[in-house]
Amino acid sequence: MSFRIKSAIYLKSVSDLKHLPQDQLPEIAFAGRSNVGKSSALNRLVNIKNLAKISSTPGKTKLINFFLINKNLYFVDLPGYGYAKASKSLKRSWSKLVEVYLKERDALKGTVILIDSRHGPTELDLQLSEWLDFCGKRKLIVLTKTDKLSRSALLKSLDKTRQILDLNSDSLVLFSAKTGEGGAEILNWIQMVIRK
Repeated sequence: MSFRIKSAIYLKSVSDLKHLPQDQLPEIAFAGRSNVGKSSALNRLVNIKNLAKISSTPGKTKLINFFLINKNLYFVDLPGYGYAKASKSLKRSWSKLVEVYLKERDALKGTVILIDSRHGPTELDLQLSEWLDFCGKRKLIVLTKTDKLSRSALLKSLDKTRQILDLNSDSLVLFSAKTGEGGAEILNWIQMVIRK
């Protein structure tokens, strides 16, 4: 039976790991470069239009945002990476916050890395993917905005992503926030990792 989301509420945003939830509910992190469509993906998965705030300004998410799902799981929206206009000191503090969270958070069960299908993986996407592997953390790669590509362009993007990130088909999902394609696969992966 596929995983269904019955309720989703915004809990809080944190800029300091001391303020993370203490209830030890399982957490699924969502990571990706700025403007990859993280907020749109989260909203589509939970079927609530404005749960995660969508901004026209890339790099708007500067905090770690927690959303309580079905009262027994957190979706964790991480700050986007790779946004050029952020100051170097701000980039360092964001990356340190996210790095420590991803590496040391016991409640974290898996990370969904979102990559824009129109551009393919960047060096930062590759670094995050390899780093999660090195730390022994579960990950799912999701190609977003697939509705904006023709089928042949999408297949090229799929092959390119698999090669660059050295993936098998089980760890890669095609997703469109507009059509909902791939949503069930993402939720099924989440269900699988939180049960392990």
